Amino acid sequence: MKVAVIGCGSLANAAHIPAYVSNPDAEIAYFCDIIPERALAAVEKYHCGKAVTDYREILADQEVEAVSVCTPNNVHASISIDCLRAGKNVLCEKPAARTYSEALEMQKAQHETGKILNIGVVNRFNDHVNLMKKLIDSGELGEIYHVYVSFRSHRSIPGLGGPFTTKAIAGGGALIDWGVHFLDIVMYCCGDPAPLTVSGETFCRLGRDMRGYVYTDMWAGPPDYSGTYDVEDSVAGFIRTSGPVITLNGAWAQNIGENEMFIDFIGDKAGIRLQYGSDFTLYGTKDGALTETHLKQKAANHFQTEIDAFVRSVQTGEKLASHIDTAVITARMMQALYDSAGQHREISLA
Repeated sequence: MKVAVIGCGSLANAAHIPAYVSNPDAEIAYFCDIIPERALAAVEKYHCGKAVTDYREILADQEVEAVSVCTPNNVHASISIDCLRAGKNVLCEKPAARTYSEALEMQKAQHETGKILNIGVVNRFNDHVNLMKKLIDSGELGEIYHVYVSFRSHRSIPGLGGPFTTKAIAGGGALIDWGVHFLDIVMYCCGDPAPLTVSGETFCRLGRDMRGYVYTDMWAGPPDYSGTYDVEDSVAGFIRTSGPVITLNGAWAQNIGENEMFIDFIGDKAGIRLQYGSDFTLYGTKDGALTETHLKQKAANHFQTEIDAFVRSVQTGEKLASHIDTAVITARMMQALYDSAGQHREISLA
């Protein structure tokens, strides 16, 4: 199967490109990036494909069946829709789009074309997450009535002044960048419950004085002090769903020296704390005593599993758990959190 990678930045090079190269059923025909050197570097490194700067050249090639969209958020929707309408199957990196309305446009195009549109919510392909979901589905936790989400760090604003901190490009800050993964895990493991009401606040405090922002290191850096910072450093939220209540506390940057990346699934029989990107602990009782069970396993590379599943879905038509139909639910919740913060009131989605 001939595939193309649109956007040849860090995530494409760390995840999508190596996974396609390792898949025996895929052949990369194009590397596309608006920075020519990035596309050329990928051709030279992986010894395959053609370097292009305009993704429309890929649309015209009828032999290309599938595309990974690894661009900044502001062009996720437009490029994905163009690819779908050109008959390509699409794996678009998370978040689906900057806004819920853009995500709905992507879903509409998928429904109209019948081509595959999956979103890069890669944790749905994580072995630890899937083992945890199996325990939840089997009733091990009983009824899950509350999920607490923490994705907070001390001083981790990425690429200050660049695309990550520019709302017109990214759509938001800590919530849309980190929170999308955490909320997606919750929705996946709890069976994608319908959101009913959403209340949230976002804070743009630590990064707005860009030259005064103190940090030890910066991913996606260095800072561009001539650039823009108009997104949130941190977010707090409360979401009622048809399943559990979800509370969340997230921060790229805060004046508390903690890096806490975990999700607590709290049931009436047992509870689980998942350490993001790692294993989890099951808390319960047995024979009148409290129990703690640490579940560890050798996990496969979840990006490879995701790409393999995408390639397989193109071949078979299988609808994956990362389909746009599930991704729009999380997009709707995040939009409601931003709307609630902007209006300082609860948003009803019922």
